[in-house]
Amino acid sequence: MSDNLDKSNINKAGKSKSNDSEQSPEDAVEGSEEALQKKIKAGSPSPQRVQRPHSSPPRFVTVEELLETAKGVTNMALAHEIVVNGDFQIKPVELPEDSLQKRVKEIVHKAFWDCLSVQLSEDPPTYDHAIKLLGEIKETLLSFLLPGHTRLRNQIIEVLDLDLIKQEAENGALDISTLAEFITGMMGTLCAPARDEEVKKLKDIKEIVPLFRAIFSVLDLMKVDMANFAVSSIRPHLMQQSVEYERKKFQELLEKQPNSLDFVTQWLEEASDDLINQKRKHALPAGGGAAGSGDAPRPSPVAIQNYAYLKLLKWDHGQRPFPETVLMDQSRFQELQLQLEQLTILGAVLLITFSMAAPGISSQADFAEKLKMIVKILLTDMHLPSFHLRDTLTTIGEKVCLEVSSCLSLCGSSPFSTDKETTLKGQIQAVASPDDPIRRIMESRILTFLETYLASGHQKPLPTVPGGLGPVHRELEEVAIKFVRLVNYNKMVFCPYYDAILRKILV
Repeated sequence: MSDNLDKSNINKAGKSKSNDSEQSPEDAVEGSEEALQKKIKAGSPSPQRVQRPHSSPPRFVTVEELLETAKGVTNMALAHEIVVNGDFQIKPVELPEDSLQKRVKEIVHKAFWDCLSVQLSEDPPTYDHAIKLLGEIKETLLSFLLPGHTRLRNQIIEVLDLDLIKQEAENGALDISTLAEFITGMMGTLCAPARDEEVKKLKDIKEIVPLFRAIFSVLDLMKVDMANFAVSSIRPHLMQQSVEYERKKFQELLEKQPNSLDFVTQWLEEASDDLINQKRKHALPAGGGAAGSGDAPRPSPVAIQNYAYLKLLKWDHGQRPFPETVLMDQSRFQELQLQLEQLTILGAVLLITFSMAAPGISSQADFAEKLKMIVKILLTDMHLPSFHLRDTLTTIGEKVCLEVSSCLSLCGSSPFSTDKETTLKGQIQAVASPDDPIRRIMESRILTFLETYLASGHQKPLPTVPGGLGPVHRELEEVAIKFVRLVNYNKMVFCPYYDAILRKILV
Protein backbone atom coordinates (compact mmCIF):
# COMPACT_ATOMS: atom_id res chain seq x y z
CA MET A 1 0.00 0.00 0.00
CA SER A 2 2.06 2.91 -1.32
CA ASP A 3 1.39 6.41 -2.57
CA ASN A 4 0.40 4.57 -5.68
CA LEU A 5 -2.29 2.60 -3.87
CA ASP A 6 -4.78 5.28 -4.78
CA LYS A 7 -4.96 3.91 -8.29
CA SER A 8 -8.44 5.26 -8.67
CA ASN A 9 -6.98 8.74 -9.00
CA ILE A 10 -6.76 8.52 -12.75
CA ASN A 11 -10.16 6.91 -13.08
CA LYS A 12 -11.66 9.59 -10.91
CA ALA A 13 -9.65 12.35 -12.52
CA GLY A 14 -11.12 14.29 -15.31
CA LYS A 15 -11.03 17.95 -14.62
CA SER A 16 -10.54 20.10 -17.66
CA LYS A 17 -7.56 22.39 -17.68
CA SER A 18 -8.39 25.25 -19.94
CA ASN A 19 -7.53 28.90 -20.36
CA ASP A 20 -11.12 29.38 -21.45
CA SER A 21 -12.52 28.12 -18.19
CA GLU A 22 -13.99 25.19 -19.93
CA GLN A 23 -15.99 22.82 -17.58
CA SER A 24 -14.44 19.65 -16.20
CA PRO A 25 -15.79 16.16 -17.07
CA GLU A 26 -17.25 15.97 -13.58
CA ASP A 27 -19.07 19.23 -14.28
CA ALA A 28 -20.11 17.99 -17.71
CA VAL A 29 -21.43 14.75 -16.24
CA GLU A 30 -23.12 16.61 -13.41
CA GLY A 31 -24.65 18.98 -15.92
CA SER A 32 -25.89 16.09 -18.01
CA GLU A 33 -27.51 14.47 -15.00
CA GLU A 34 -29.26 17.77 -14.24
CA ALA A 35 -30.21 18.07 -17.88
CA LEU A 36 -31.75 14.62 -17.74
CA GLN A 37 -33.78 15.61 -14.70
CA LYS A 38 -34.95 18.73 -16.52
CA LYS A 39 -36.07 16.59 -19.42
CA ILE A 40 -37.94 14.26 -17.09
CA LYS A 41 -39.59 17.15 -15.29
CA ALA A 42 -40.46 18.68 -18.64
CA GLY A 43 -42.94 15.88 -19.09
CA SER A 44 -45.20 17.46 -16.47
CA PRO A 45 -47.49 20.40 -17.35
CA SER A 46 -45.87 23.84 -17.41
CA PRO A 47 -46.62 27.21 -19.01
CA GLN A 48 -44.23 26.46 -21.83
CA ARG A 49 -45.80 23.08 -22.52
CA VAL A 50 -49.30 24.55 -22.59
CA GLN A 51 -48.20 26.74 -25.51
CA ARG A 52 -47.37 23.60 -27.53
CA PRO A 53 -50.54 21.45 -27.63
CA HIS A 54 -49.20 19.36 -30.52
CA SER A 55 -46.28 17.98 -28.50
CA SER A 56 -46.17 14.24 -27.88
CA PRO A 57 -47.76 13.17 -24.61
CA PRO A 58 -45.31 12.20 -21.85
CA ARG A 59 -45.25 8.59 -20.73
CA PHE A 60 -44.22 7.03 -17.45
CA VAL A 61 -40.86 5.32 -17.28
CA THR A 62 -39.47 2.87 -14.77
CA VAL A 63 -36.63 3.60 -12.34
CA GLU A 64 -34.48 1.04 -14.20
CA GLU A 65 -35.03 2.91 -17.48
CA LEU A 66 -34.08 6.19 -15.85
CA LEU A 67 -30.91 4.73 -14.34
CA GLU A 68 -29.94 3.20 -17.66
CA THR A 69 -30.58 6.49 -19.44
CA ALA A 70 -28.63 8.43 -16.83
CA LYS A 71 -25.65 6.14 -17.32
CA GLY A 72 -25.86 6.64 -21.08
CA VAL A 73 -26.01 10.43 -20.69
CA THR A 74 -23.01 10.33 -18.34
CA ASN A 75 -20.89 8.37 -20.85
CA MET A 76 -22.10 10.63 -23.63
CA ALA A 77 -21.08 13.71 -21.65
CA LEU A 78 -17.54 12.43 -21.19
CA ALA A 79 -17.12 11.57 -24.89
CA HIS A 80 -18.60 14.94 -25.78
CA GLU A 81 -16.18 16.71 -23.43
CA ILE A 82 -13.13 15.06 -24.99
CA VAL A 83 -14.18 15.90 -28.54
CA VAL A 84 -15.48 19.44 -28.03
CA ASN A 85 -12.87 20.68 -25.57
CA GLY A 86 -9.58 20.90 -27.41
CA ASP A 87 -7.84 21.68 -24.11
CA PHE A 88 -9.29 18.70 -22.25
CA GLN A 89 -6.78 17.21 -19.84
CA ILE A 90 -6.95 14.75 -16.99
CA LYS A 91 -5.61 16.00 -13.69
CA PRO A 92 -4.86 13.97 -10.57
CA VAL A 93 -7.45 14.30 -7.85
CA GLU A 94 -6.35 16.51 -4.99
CA LEU A 95 -8.28 15.81 -1.81
CA PRO A 96 -9.41 18.91 0.12
CA GLU A 97 -7.20 19.98 2.99
CA ASP A 98 -8.41 18.81 6.43
CA SER A 99 -10.88 16.42 4.77
CA LEU A 100 -11.48 12.98 6.29
CA GLN A 101 -10.35 11.25 3.08
CA LYS A 102 -7.06 13.14 3.05
CA ARG A 103 -6.36 12.36 6.72
CA VAL A 104 -7.18 8.67 6.27
CA LYS A 105 -4.97 8.47 3.19
CA GLU A 106 -2.06 10.14 4.98
CA ILE A 107 -2.40 7.84 8.00
CA VAL A 108 -2.54 4.67 5.88
CA HIS A 109 0.38 5.73 3.71
CA LYS A 110 2.49 6.74 6.72
CA ALA A 111 1.82 3.36 8.30
CA PHE A 112 2.92 1.60 5.10
CA TRP A 113 6.14 3.59 4.67
CA ASP A 114 6.96 3.23 8.37
CA CYS A 115 6.53 -0.54 8.03
CA LEU A 116 8.80 -0.58 4.97
CA SER A 117 11.42 1.42 6.86
CA VAL A 118 11.33 -1.03 9.78
CA GLN A 119 11.66 -4.04 7.46
CA LEU A 120 14.68 -2.58 5.67
CA SER A 121 16.31 -1.67 9.02
CA GLU A 122 16.17 -5.25 10.32
CA ASP A 123 19.30 -7.37 10.39
CA PRO A 124 19.12 -9.05 7.97
CA PRO A 125 16.64 -6.78 6.08
CA THR A 126 13.19 -8.09 5.16
CA TYR A 127 12.20 -7.29 1.59
CA ASP A 128 8.56 -8.45 1.45
CA HIS A 129 7.10 -4.93 1.09
CA ALA A 130 9.95 -3.74 -1.11
CA ILE A 131 9.43 -6.61 -3.58
CA LYS A 132 5.72 -5.82 -3.82
CA LEU A 133 6.63 -2.22 -4.61
CA LEU A 134 9.09 -3.34 -7.28
CA GLY A 135 6.38 -5.47 -8.87
CA GLU A 136 4.02 -2.51 -8.91
CA ILE A 137 6.70 -0.28 -10.42
CA LYS A 138 7.46 -2.91 -13.06
CA GLU A 139 3.83 -3.09 -14.18
CA THR A 140 3.57 0.70 -14.26
CA LEU A 141 6.69 1.10 -16.38
CA LEU A 142 5.50 -1.59 -18.79
CA SER A 143 2.16 0.21 -19.13
CA PHE A 144 3.96 3.28 -20.45
CA LEU A 145 5.52 1.39 -23.38
CA LEU A 146 4.27 1.54 -26.94
CA PRO A 147 4.17 -1.62 -29.10
CA GLY A 148 7.50 -0.74 -30.73
CA HIS A 149 9.42 -0.43 -27.47
CA THR A 150 10.71 -4.00 -27.61
CA ARG A 151 14.20 -3.26 -26.28
CA LEU A 152 12.92 -1.25 -23.31
CA ARG A 153 10.33 -3.92 -22.54
CA ASN A 154 13.02 -6.61 -22.46
CA GLN A 155 15.21 -4.46 -20.21
CA ILE A 156 12.43 -3.88 -17.68
CA ILE A 157 11.42 -7.55 -17.64
CA GLU A 158 15.04 -8.67 -17.24
CA VAL A 159 16.12 -6.22 -14.53
CA LEU A 160 12.85 -6.33 -12.57
CA ASP A 161 12.53 -10.13 -12.65
CA LEU A 162 10.65 -10.67 -9.38
CA ASP A 163 11.57 -14.35 -9.09
CA LEU A 164 15.25 -13.50 -9.39
CA ILE A 165 14.85 -10.56 -6.97
CA LYS A 166 13.22 -12.88 -4.39
CA GLN A 167 16.11 -15.35 -4.70
CA GLU A 168 18.65 -12.54 -4.25
CA ALA A 169 16.74 -11.29 -1.19
CA GLU A 170 16.70 -14.80 0.34
CA ASN A 171 20.44 -15.13 -0.21
CA GLY A 172 21.26 -11.65 1.09
CA ALA A 173 22.50 -10.53 -2.34
CA LEU A 174 19.81 -8.00 -3.23
CA ASP A 175 21.13 -4.54 -4.11
CA ILE A 176 18.02 -2.42 -3.91
CA SER A 177 19.94 0.82 -4.59
CA THR A 178 20.99 -0.48 -8.01
CA LEU A 179 17.39 -1.39 -8.82
CA ALA A 180 16.24 2.07 -7.75
CA GLU A 181 18.89 3.61 -10.01
CA PHE A 182 17.66 1.54 -12.96
CA ILE A 183 14.05 2.57 -12.23
CA THR A 184 14.84 6.30 -12.13
CA GLY A 185 16.85 5.98 -15.33
CA MET A 186 13.98 4.23 -17.08
CA MET A 187 11.55 6.87 -15.80
CA GLY A 188 13.78 9.55 -17.31
CA THR A 189 13.61 7.75 -20.66
CA LEU A 190 9.82 7.33 -20.63
CA CYS A 191 8.63 10.54 -19.00
CA ALA A 192 7.27 13.59 -20.81
CA PRO A 193 9.65 16.57 -21.05
CA ALA A 194 7.56 18.37 -18.43
CA ARG A 195 8.57 15.69 -15.87
CA ASP A 196 12.34 15.84 -16.50
CA GLU A 197 12.89 18.07 -13.48
CA GLU A 198 10.95 15.80 -11.11
CA VAL A 199 12.86 12.72 -12.32
CA LYS A 200 16.16 14.57 -12.00
CA LYS A 201 15.41 15.34 -8.36
CA LEU A 202 14.99 11.60 -7.66
CA LYS A 203 18.72 11.10 -8.25
CA ASP A 204 19.52 13.39 -5.32
CA ILE A 205 17.59 11.23 -2.83
CA LYS A 206 19.95 8.72 -1.21
CA GLU A 207 17.74 7.03 1.40
CA ILE A 208 15.71 4.13 0.05
CA VAL A 209 12.31 4.78 1.67
CA PRO A 210 12.09 8.48 0.76
CA LEU A 211 13.34 7.57 -2.73
CA PHE A 212 10.65 4.95 -3.30
CA ARG A 213 8.03 7.32 -1.95
CA ALA A 214 9.14 10.00 -4.40
CA ILE A 215 9.28 7.46 -7.24
CA PHE A 216 5.62 6.57 -6.76
CA SER A 217 4.67 10.23 -6.60
CA VAL A 218 6.34 10.90 -9.98
CA LEU A 219 4.89 7.69 -11.47
CA ASP A 220 1.41 8.95 -10.62
CA LEU A 221 2.14 12.12 -12.56
CA MET A 222 3.49 10.07 -15.47
CA LYS A 223 0.27 8.04 -15.50
CA VAL A 224 -1.71 11.23 -15.91
CA ASP A 225 0.63 12.35 -18.71
CA MET A 226 0.14 9.02 -20.47
CA ALA A 227 -3.64 9.27 -20.11
CA ASN A 228 -3.59 12.78 -21.61
CA PHE A 229 -1.39 11.57 -24.45
CA ALA A 230 -3.91 8.81 -25.13
CA VAL A 231 -6.77 11.34 -25.11
CA SER A 232 -5.02 13.64 -27.59
CA SER A 233 -4.18 10.65 -29.80
CA ILE A 234 -7.71 9.29 -29.98
CA ARG A 235 -9.49 12.64 -30.37
CA PRO A 236 -9.38 12.66 -34.21
CA HIS A 237 -10.61 9.05 -34.34
CA LEU A 238 -13.20 9.67 -31.63
CA MET A 239 -14.98 12.42 -33.55
CA GLN A 240 -17.10 10.29 -35.87
CA GLN A 241 -17.73 7.60 -33.26
CA SER A 242 -18.76 10.28 -30.77
CA VAL A 243 -21.19 11.84 -33.25
CA GLU A 244 -22.89 8.48 -33.84
CA TYR A 245 -22.78 7.61 -30.13
CA GLU A 246 -24.35 10.88 -28.99
CA ARG A 247 -27.02 10.67 -31.66
CA LYS A 248 -27.86 7.11 -30.62
CA LYS A 249 -28.06 8.03 -26.92
CA PHE A 250 -30.22 11.05 -27.65
CA GLN A 251 -32.53 8.88 -29.75
CA GLU A 252 -32.87 6.48 -26.81
CA LEU A 253 -33.75 9.41 -24.58
CA LEU A 254 -36.22 10.68 -27.15
CA GLU A 255 -37.95 7.31 -27.24
CA LYS A 256 -38.42 7.45 -23.47
CA GLN A 257 -39.39 11.14 -23.45
CA PRO A 258 -41.05 11.88 -26.82
CA ASN A 259 -41.49 15.58 -26.00
CA SER A 260 -37.73 16.10 -25.69
CA LEU A 261 -37.61 18.20 -28.87
CA ASP A 262 -40.24 20.76 -27.90
CA PHE A 263 -37.81 23.50 -26.89
CA VAL A 264 -35.60 22.77 -29.91
CA THR A 265 -38.64 23.21 -32.18
CA GLN A 266 -39.58 26.47 -30.48
CA TRP A 267 -35.96 27.69 -30.76
CA LEU A 268 -35.75 26.96 -34.49
CA GLU A 269 -39.21 28.41 -35.15
CA GLU A 270 -38.23 31.66 -33.47
CA ALA A 271 -34.99 31.83 -35.46
CA SER A 272 -36.92 31.26 -38.69
CA ASP A 273 -39.51 33.92 -37.83
CA ASP A 274 -36.79 36.42 -36.92
CA LEU A 275 -34.98 35.91 -40.21
CA ILE A 276 -38.21 36.14 -42.24
CA ASN A 277 -39.16 39.37 -40.44
CA GLN A 278 -35.72 40.80 -41.11
CA LYS A 279 -36.00 39.98 -44.82
CA ARG A 280 -39.49 41.48 -44.98
CA LYS A 281 -38.27 44.63 -43.27
CA HIS A 282 -35.49 45.01 -45.82
CA ALA A 283 -37.92 44.25 -48.63
CA LEU A 284 -40.26 47.13 -47.69
CA PRO A 285 -40.27 50.05 -50.12
CA ALA A 286 -38.78 53.38 -49.10
CA GLY A 287 -42.22 54.80 -48.29
CA GLY A 288 -42.75 52.12 -45.64
CA GLY A 289 -45.76 50.56 -47.33
CA ALA A 290 -46.69 46.90 -47.22
CA ALA A 291 -45.86 46.25 -50.84
CA GLY A 292 -43.33 43.52 -51.29
CA SER A 293 -43.73 42.21 -47.74
CA GLY A 294 -44.89 38.85 -49.01
CA ASP A 295 -42.09 38.52 -51.50
CA ALA A 296 -39.30 37.99 -48.98
CA PRO A 297 -37.61 34.65 -49.74
CA ARG A 298 -37.64 32.02 -47.05
CA PRO A 299 -34.29 31.57 -45.28
CA SER A 300 -32.37 28.38 -45.94
CA PRO A 301 -32.19 25.65 -43.27
CA VAL A 302 -28.48 26.38 -42.79
CA ALA A 303 -29.14 30.09 -42.27
CA ILE A 304 -31.85 29.30 -39.72
CA GLN A 305 -29.57 26.94 -37.78
CA ASN A 306 -26.72 29.48 -37.79
CA TYR A 307 -29.01 32.24 -36.60
CA ALA A 308 -30.50 29.96 -33.95
CA TYR A 309 -27.04 29.26 -32.53
CA LEU A 310 -26.28 32.98 -32.50
CA LYS A 311 -29.43 33.46 -30.42
CA LEU A 312 -27.90 31.19 -27.78
CA LEU A 313 -25.28 33.90 -27.19
CA LYS A 314 -28.07 36.25 -26.04
CA TRP A 315 -30.09 33.66 -24.13
CA ASP A 316 -31.93 34.48 -20.90
CA HIS A 317 -30.80 31.39 -18.99
CA GLY A 318 -32.73 32.34 -15.87
CA GLN A 319 -36.09 32.59 -17.59
CA ARG A 320 -36.03 30.35 -20.65
CA PRO A 321 -35.48 26.60 -20.95
CA PHE A 322 -32.42 25.78 -23.05
CA PRO A 323 -32.93 23.71 -26.24
CA GLU A 324 -32.66 20.02 -25.40
CA THR A 325 -30.02 19.12 -27.99
CA VAL A 326 -27.50 21.61 -26.59
CA LEU A 327 -28.14 21.09 -22.88
CA MET A 328 -24.73 19.48 -22.35
CA ASP A 329 -23.13 22.62 -23.71
CA GLN A 330 -25.28 25.14 -21.87
CA SER A 331 -22.43 26.15 -19.57
CA ARG A 332 -20.15 26.58 -22.60
CA PHE A 333 -22.62 28.89 -24.29
CA GLN A 334 -23.00 30.82 -21.04
CA GLU A 335 -19.23 31.19 -20.86
CA LEU A 336 -19.08 32.37 -24.49
CA GLN A 337 -21.92 34.78 -23.79
CA LEU A 338 -20.00 36.26 -20.86
CA GLN A 339 -16.81 36.54 -22.90
CA LEU A 340 -18.67 38.35 -25.67
CA GLU A 341 -20.26 40.73 -23.17
CA GLN A 342 -16.81 41.52 -21.79
CA LEU A 343 -15.48 42.01 -25.34
CA THR A 344 -18.40 44.31 -26.15
CA ILE A 345 -17.68 46.51 -23.12
CA LEU A 346 -13.94 46.39 -23.74
CA GLY A 347 -14.32 47.26 -27.43
CA ALA A 348 -16.73 50.11 -26.65
CA VAL A 349 -14.42 51.63 -24.02
CA LEU A 350 -11.41 51.47 -26.35
CA LEU A 351 -13.37 52.88 -29.30
CA ILE A 352 -14.59 55.81 -27.19
CA THR A 353 -11.12 56.47 -25.82
CA PHE A 354 -9.29 56.37 -29.14
CA SER A 355 -11.99 58.49 -30.79
CA MET A 356 -11.64 61.25 -28.24
CA ALA A 357 -7.87 61.15 -27.75
CA ALA A 358 -5.26 62.67 -30.04
CA PRO A 359 -5.24 61.06 -33.53
CA GLY A 360 -1.85 59.39 -33.11
CA ILE A 361 -2.43 57.86 -29.68
CA SER A 362 -4.25 54.75 -30.89
CA SER A 363 -1.41 53.91 -33.26
CA GLN A 364 1.01 53.46 -30.38
CA ALA A 365 0.90 49.70 -29.89
CA ASP A 366 2.37 49.72 -26.38
CA PHE A 367 -0.17 52.23 -25.11
CA ALA A 368 -3.12 50.50 -26.79
CA GLU A 369 -2.10 47.12 -25.37
CA LYS A 370 -1.52 48.55 -21.90
CA LEU A 371 -4.90 50.28 -21.90
CA LYS A 372 -6.63 47.11 -23.11
CA MET A 373 -4.99 45.06 -20.35
CA ILE A 374 -6.06 47.53 -17.66
CA VAL A 375 -9.69 47.46 -18.80
CA LYS A 376 -9.68 43.64 -19.16
CA ILE A 377 -8.39 43.23 -15.60
CA LEU A 378 -11.08 45.53 -14.21
CA LEU A 379 -13.77 43.54 -16.08
CA THR A 380 -12.46 40.15 -14.91
CA ASP A 381 -15.17 39.64 -12.27
CA MET A 382 -18.13 40.40 -14.55
CA HIS A 383 -19.49 36.89 -13.95
CA LEU A 384 -19.80 37.42 -10.19
CA PRO A 385 -23.17 38.43 -8.68
CA SER A 386 -21.37 41.10 -6.64
CA PHE A 387 -20.05 42.81 -9.79
CA HIS A 388 -21.52 46.25 -10.56
CA LEU A 389 -20.78 47.35 -14.10
CA ARG A 390 -21.62 51.02 -13.59
CA ASP A 391 -19.28 51.33 -10.61
CA THR A 392 -16.56 49.47 -12.48
CA LEU A 393 -16.93 51.73 -15.51
CA THR A 394 -16.55 54.75 -13.23
CA THR A 395 -13.23 53.31 -12.07
CA ILE A 396 -12.28 52.48 -15.65
CA GLY A 397 -13.05 56.06 -16.73
CA GLU A 398 -10.77 57.47 -14.04
CA LYS A 399 -7.97 55.06 -14.94
CA VAL A 400 -8.33 55.65 -18.69
CA CYS A 401 -8.09 59.41 -18.24
CA LEU A 402 -4.91 59.04 -16.19
CA GLU A 403 -3.32 56.77 -18.79
CA VAL A 404 -4.33 59.02 -21.71
CA SER A 405 -3.00 62.12 -19.94
CA SER A 406 0.27 60.34 -19.19
CA CYS A 407 0.64 59.19 -22.82
CA LEU A 408 -0.16 62.66 -24.20
CA SER A 409 2.44 64.14 -21.89
CA LEU A 410 5.11 61.69 -23.05
CA CYS A 411 4.25 62.37 -26.69
CA GLY A 412 4.45 66.13 -26.19
CA SER A 413 0.81 66.56 -27.19
CA SER A 414 -1.62 68.97 -25.63
CA PRO A 415 -3.05 67.60 -22.37
CA PHE A 416 -6.68 66.63 -21.96
CA SER A 417 -8.89 69.51 -20.93
CA THR A 418 -11.19 69.12 -17.93
CA ASP A 419 -14.23 69.21 -20.22
CA LYS A 420 -12.79 66.44 -22.41
CA GLU A 421 -12.05 64.27 -19.38
CA THR A 422 -15.59 64.76 -18.08
CA THR A 423 -17.04 63.87 -21.50
CA LEU A 424 -14.83 60.78 -21.82
CA LYS A 425 -15.75 59.53 -18.34
CA GLY A 426 -19.44 60.13 -19.06
CA GLN A 427 -19.36 58.24 -22.36
CA ILE A 428 -17.50 55.32 -20.77
CA GLN A 429 -20.01 55.15 -17.92
CA ALA A 430 -22.91 55.26 -20.41
CA VAL A 431 -21.70 51.91 -21.79
CA ALA A 432 -23.24 50.32 -18.67
CA SER A 433 -26.65 50.61 -20.36
CA PRO A 434 -27.50 47.83 -22.85
CA ASP A 435 -29.17 50.52 -24.97
CA ASP A 436 -26.05 52.67 -25.25
CA PRO A 437 -25.55 53.30 -29.02
CA ILE A 438 -21.82 52.54 -29.00
CA ARG A 439 -22.33 49.35 -27.02
CA ARG A 440 -25.07 48.23 -29.40
CA ILE A 441 -22.85 48.92 -32.41
CA MET A 442 -20.04 46.83 -30.89
CA GLU A 443 -22.43 44.00 -30.09
CA SER A 444 -23.95 44.05 -33.58
CA ARG A 445 -20.53 43.99 -35.24
CA ILE A 446 -19.34 41.12 -33.06
CA LEU A 447 -22.41 39.03 -33.89
CA THR A 448 -22.02 39.88 -37.58
CA PHE A 449 -18.44 38.67 -37.45
CA LEU A 450 -19.47 35.39 -35.79
CA GLU A 451 -22.31 34.89 -38.28
CA THR A 452 -19.95 35.47 -41.21
CA TYR A 453 -17.39 33.05 -39.82
CA LEU A 454 -20.04 30.43 -39.14
CA ALA A 455 -21.45 30.78 -42.66
CA SER A 456 -17.98 30.35 -44.14
CA GLY A 457 -18.05 26.72 -43.05
CA HIS A 458 -14.87 27.08 -41.02
CA GLN A 459 -12.92 26.21 -44.18
CA LYS A 460 -11.59 29.63 -45.10
CA PRO A 461 -9.38 32.08 -43.17
CA LEU A 462 -11.15 34.16 -40.54
CA PRO A 463 -13.21 36.96 -42.10
CA THR A 464 -12.05 40.55 -41.75
CA VAL A 465 -12.73 41.98 -38.31
CA PRO A 466 -15.34 44.79 -38.53
CA GLY A 467 -14.29 48.38 -37.99
CA GLY A 468 -13.78 49.48 -34.40
CA LEU A 469 -12.93 45.95 -33.22
CA GLY A 470 -9.30 46.02 -34.29
CA PRO A 471 -7.94 46.45 -30.74
CA VAL A 472 -9.76 43.27 -29.60
CA HIS A 473 -9.39 41.22 -32.78
CA ARG A 474 -7.22 38.56 -31.14
CA GLU A 475 -9.71 37.94 -28.32
CA LEU A 476 -12.62 37.98 -30.76
CA GLU A 477 -10.99 35.43 -33.04
CA GLU A 478 -10.32 33.10 -30.10
CA VAL A 479 -14.00 33.22 -29.10
CA ALA A 480 -15.08 32.76 -32.73
CA ILE A 481 -12.98 29.61 -33.14
CA LYS A 482 -14.45 28.07 -29.96
CA PHE A 483 -17.98 29.04 -30.93
CA VAL A 484 -17.78 27.67 -34.47
CA ARG A 485 -16.15 24.43 -33.34
CA LEU A 486 -18.92 23.92 -30.78
CA VAL A 487 -21.70 24.73 -33.24
CA ASN A 488 -20.34 22.57 -36.05
CA TYR A 489 -19.98 19.56 -33.78
CA ASN A 490 -23.53 19.91 -32.47
CA LYS A 491 -24.81 20.28 -36.02
CA MET A 492 -23.07 17.01 -36.97
CA VAL A 493 -24.72 15.19 -34.08
CA PHE A 494 -28.25 16.56 -34.34
CA CYS A 495 -28.62 17.39 -38.05
CA PRO A 496 -31.29 14.67 -38.64
CA TYR A 497 -33.50 16.20 -35.93
CA TYR A 498 -32.93 19.77 -37.13
CA ASP A 499 -33.64 18.81 -40.75
CA ALA A 500 -36.89 17.09 -39.82
CA ILE A 501 -38.09 20.07 -37.76
CA LEU A 502 -37.08 22.62 -40.41
CA ARG A 503 -38.86 20.68 -43.16
CA LYS A 504 -42.12 21.17 -41.23
CA ILE A 505 -41.36 24.82 -40.45
CA LEU A 506 -40.49 25.74 -44.04
CA VAL A 507 -43.49 24.04 -45.65
